[in-house]
Amino acid sequence: MVRVKRGLMTKKRHSKILKACKWYRMLRSRSFTNAKNAWMKAGTNAYIGRRRKKRDFRRLWNVRINIASRENGLSYSKFINALYKKNVALDRKVLSNLAISNPKVFSWVVEFVK
Repeated sequence: MVRVKRGLMTKKRHSKILKACKWYRMLRSRSFTNAKNAWMKAGTNAYIGRRRKKRDFRRLWNVRINIASRENGLSYSKFINALYKKNVALDRKVLSNLAISNPKVFSWVVEFVK
């Protein structure tokens, strides 16, 4: 039987991981074993962070809409309920941008749904 040397693929795999972990601290950037663990953990946290970002932005939009709608005499929940009853198809992201960039237009929307 012929001997198969597997050093090339192992070196490629190790260097790929070490290149991805280049800016990590201490042994996490130099030792393959530590780098692999850090790389896997970073991937998990990145996945979780992509999901969290959607939650965080929705909370931010809700706070902005609440502040702007209270300035116009409605609470957040009453404003959103009135939007649904009037079949206004503006989502929270658009309403938040309106509240920041065009407060006059946002107040017109509030007056329309009152």
